[in-house]
Amino acid sequence: MPVEFISATNANTASDVNPAGVGFDVDYARRYAHALDDGGFDYTLVAYHSSWVDANQLAQFVVSNTERIKPMLAHRPGVVFPTNAARMFATLDQIARGRLAIHIISGGNDTEQHREGDYLTKAQRYERSEEYIQILRRAWHEPEPFSHDGTHYRFEDFRADVRPFQPSIPISVGGSSAEAYQVGGRQGDIFGLWGEPLAETAEQIASVNRYADAAGRPHPRIWVSFRPIIAATDELAWEKAHRTLDRVRAGRPVRAATSHYPTADQGRPANVGSQRLLEVAARGELHDRALWTPLVTATNAAGSSTALVGSYQTVAAALLDYVDIGCELLSVRGYDPLNDAIDLARHVLPLVRQELTHRGIAQ
Repeated sequence: MPVEFISATNANTASDVNPAGVGFDVDYARRYAHALDDGGFDYTLVAYHSSWVDANQLAQFVVSNTERIKPMLAHRPGVVFPTNAARMFATLDQIARGRLAIHIISGGNDTEQHREGDYLTKAQRYERSEEYIQILRRAWHEPEPFSHDGTHYRFEDFRADVRPFQPSIPISVGGSSAEAYQVGGRQGDIFGLWGEPLAETAEQIASVNRYADAAGRPHPRIWVSFRPIIAATDELAWEKAHRTLDRVRAGRPVRAATSHYPTADQGRPANVGSQRLLEVAARGELHDRALWTPLVTATNAAGSSTALVGSYQTVAAALLDYVDIGCELLSVRGYDPLNDAIDLARHVLPLVRQELTHRGIAQ
């Protein structure tokens, strides 16, 4: 399978270094989508949160304003009934002419889940996600009406008249808990991880693959996420990294009001992925070739927060280290999202692709 690049779609100018910006800034979002499309990114994550711009509408906006990039649409089971979601995704895939993937968000924060009326436990949420994925695939491919009587969903004689444009919409699962590995290994076409050191990442990949092997399925493609900080030289990149850290720390009190993960003054995060990142950060600031962790501590591991710091060549080499252990989808988005996306597309993606071509690896 080819190695591909993922970024993330921003609906407004808000970021870790710029707390200002809310709602849907259409002109900015269009400019951002064009930058990703023109820059050669393959996917863009369209994130989900209870208070943000509707992810489904934003994904269609991206499709309508680009030529090639594929939305990785985050979706939270429990908000929309799965048969409705199946038709919604198939319709969007038709509009996109096959440019769509779905990222299932089971939910790692009870407070955020409660905002949308979801009071299941974490284990129950992952159980529901597995059932949800199974229903989606049946809805896309069953030729005749079918019924379902499961733990979380029940319906009779459902049939969708709209089917995906592509043979099947890829489904991604993410997380760092045993439940995530299990559901991802048994159901995912893609499995998403936050950027940990190489050894820990390899262990997580092995955990996912064991569940895939037990289910008799192909191994999911591995998606690993970083927040690179790059410059023309290593020295300049480290200066930029420390400036970024200062800006993130300065903006933390503002972000705390809207973050879906706890910040440092709100206690230890509940989700395993954030806990793991904080444990990595506690062991040291720098790991492997370029993985830098102080931004994990500064944000209290509020989502993907590990940086790869260095020159264009250093960060490209660090990304290739992850390719070497089995990662096929490289998520790179900076702390200054639009400007960093332009710089990454101009300076890092070509270096990685050049080396992959040299190795004979598809892109």
